Amino acid sequence: MRIALLGGTGDIGEGLALRWGRDTDHELLVGSRDPEKARAAAESYVEAVKAAGGEATVKGFENGMAADRADVVVLSVPPYHVADTVEAVADVLDGDDVVVTPAAGMKRDDDGLHYHPPSAGSVTALVRESVPDGVPVVGAFHNLAAGRLANLDLDLGIDTLVIGDDADATATVSRLAEEIEGLRALSAGGLANAPEVESLTPLLVNVAMNNESMHDLGVRFS
Repeated sequence: MRIALLGGTGDIGEGLALRWGRDTDHELLVGSRDPEKARAAAESYVEAVKAAGGEATVKGFENGMAADRADVVVLSVPPYHVADTVEAVADVLDGDDVVVTPAAGMKRDDDGLHYHPPSAGSVTALVRESVPDGVPVVGAFHNLAAGRLANLDLDLGIDTLVIGDDADATATVSRLAEEIEGLRALSAGGLANAPEVESLTPLLVNVAMNNESMHDLGVRFS
């Protein structure tokens, strides 16, 4: 399977690329608005996986080219870039693709981070409104610490909540998530539940910021 990580030169894109690169044989397509930056990142991910004893297939492209070649498109961009990123690649998306969004809207004040969704009600809802008709959207990987993902010396031992209205697309993303060693995918229902899932992200960041022993915090449900 080909997985595109749009904005894949950023923290969450790097973490997912390294984990999938080490733990699976999927072809990973790192996307960026700057193709040279994407290619440089792809090369660095291949070297990092090799240093960890793995062998990854990672290539770098401009975002649109990465999306056009992929079966699954992960929007690994900040929430305020999500709509623009989808708009830039919309003409290459169709019903055979799955679009995955891990972003959560947040704002910071003196007390910490707080959930701050867009007017659509959630970043996931914004993505659903932005993709062409018939393209399934799945929310996943919202609550994963990028630093924890990118450190291949760490065992994950954490969960990711997966939300979606298309059963086949949701099953595909859950399977991809569980192919990452130490990551368990749990269903949190349909896309309407996105606010509850996304709002966990600022909570986890606040806990991590206020407890020295909990850097790159994750969640395990039991």
